Amino acid sequence: MSRTKSFTRRSRALPESLARTMAAHGADYVIEPRRGQGWTTVAEGFRVDLAREFGRSAPVALEIGSGTGEQIVAAARRWPDRDFLALEVWEPGIAKTVSKAVAAGVGNLRVLEADAAQALPVILPDACLDEVWTFFPDPWRKARHHKRRLVSDAFARQVARVLADGGAWRLATDWDDYAWQMRDVVEACPDLANPYLGERPDPQDREPGRGGFAPRWAGRVSTHFEERGRAAGRRAHDAIGIRLPRQGHAGQEER
Repeated sequence: MSRTKSFTRRSRALPESLARTMAAHGADYVIEPRRGQGWTTVAEGFRVDLAREFGRSAPVALEIGSGTGEQIVAAARRWPDRDFLALEVWEPGIAKTVSKAVAAGVGNLRVLEADAAQALPVILPDACLDEVWTFFPDPWRKARHHKRRLVSDAFARQVARVLADGGAWRLATDWDDYAWQMRDVVEACPDLANPYLGERPDPQDREPGRGGFAPRWAGRVSTHFEERGRAAGRRAHDAIGIRLPRQGHAGQEER
């Protein structure tokens, strides 16, 4: 079935060095799902058993769009007592993530090649994640393409579903209008709270009176995507949604 995609799939033959890395180590890091209709889909009924994949029960963070693995590998190395799952559709990026993980000597990381918008409702049960990260997703800059943006009301509901109570959805972008969209999506979701709602807006923001953004999270590394945007004169904005309790929506502070 046709579906609106939040990405353009870019595939090419892997360089020999990455091909060797994947042959030697891919099975240790890459989850191979049953496929649905299309290479980046997963079949209905396919589930990721996190405890089985990681061989333990530990807090799990999911990164959606892990790129070349700069963020998730750094996190896996920094927090060995936590586990990390990545969803990515770019095959060379997956190979580079595996290569970085091998070089860093981390084993608490897994990658699944899948379209997050299609896969997230399928692969994970309710309340299984401590954090979800959506850092620098494709901005789809043209107005007629905004419908392709990953961060939407429907996607927020799925993120809230898989987050444990008090869990955090962390977002960042360096496109101003997408940042405001992210913030608005978080605030529109009845299962998420923005702990920075009501904060004064940053005076550097181009649209006055629109606060509610989070300070930069200390766990978010500066990737080449952010550096490229900074070189072009763009500034990153962070947003966060905290999963409200499933019974009695009392506010919670950021953990």
